[in-house]
Amino acid sequence: MLDQIKGLHHVTSMARDARQNNDFFTRKLGQRRVKKTVNFDAPDVYHLYYGDEAGTPGSVMTYFPFPDIGKGRHGVGEVGTTVYSVPEGTLAYWEKRFADEGVTGLSREETFGEKRLAFAGSDGDGFALVEDKADSRAPWAKGGIPVDEAIRGFHSVSLRLKDGGATGELLKFMGYEEIEKSGNVRRLALKNGNGADVVDIESLPGAAFADLGAGSVHHVAFAVENRAKQLEVRKALMDTGYGVTPVIDRDYFWAIYFRTPGGVLFEVATNEPGFDRDEDTAHLGEALKLPTQHQHLRPYLEQHLQKLEG
Repeated sequence: MLDQIKGLHHVTSMARDARQNNDFFTRKLGQRRVKKTVNFDAPDVYHLYYGDEAGTPGSVMTYFPFPDIGKGRHGVGEVGTTVYSVPEGTLAYWEKRFADEGVTGLSREETFGEKRLAFAGSDGDGFALVEDKADSRAPWAKGGIPVDEAIRGFHSVSLRLKDGGATGELLKFMGYEEIEKSGNVRRLALKNGNGADVVDIESLPGAAFADLGAGSVHHVAFAVENRAKQLEVRKALMDTGYGVTPVIDRDYFWAIYFRTPGGVLFEVATNEPGFDRDEDTAHLGEALKLPTQHQHLRPYLEQHLQKLEG
């Protein structure tokens, strides 16, 4: 069993409109845009990152807003719900805020003894807030949300799978332990993680497979401290039979990718070097940052990409 994984690192999804996406996360959710860059493989498309003040691993939601993308179809083989942690007793505040802001898909739930508020993102993405009184992480304090109510970071992701057995075994190999079960949902958690420590597996054997599009999660990333730990994880996964990519430099972290038995794309990302490698922490997400291989495109991209507030 691996001990290098420290919880979630980031979740990356697809969107249709960059301005709408930016508004939803920075204004409605009060998150900080910590990086404004481009998709390394399609540089005429933004890659936007939202999180806490520093873009701490375990807090970061990222998006590829493709202007012509079709709407995703939800189903199995995907991350169904991305769950944020908020302080105890704050769901009433968020429910009113979301209603006032026109956020859709609102419903109160209780899962594994936790109070939750489900809501939809601007492209129909599946989200929820869960009250977690034990979460001591500091929120982004300048996002227009009172500090006592503000989002702390990720709580969990929920995977929707036809059969969760093999993916559950993979997560156990990655250091997770099954701690609870309710109906068709199994909860796995990581001890001594970064606060974003939970993965739920929902088994839906009769459901259709998801179709990637706007509102879909592209991949979920797990955090390791550094490149040495990442290489240890890569070797262990490959020795177990997984096809893992070479290490890829994403400027703000190094990444490896592999497909799970249930069809979800997993990434293992390093905590180093972080989002302040090319911007002072006080000014994260303000300027358009380009990887070296796309610097020559700057004049075109600055004209072509949508202008974003903030």
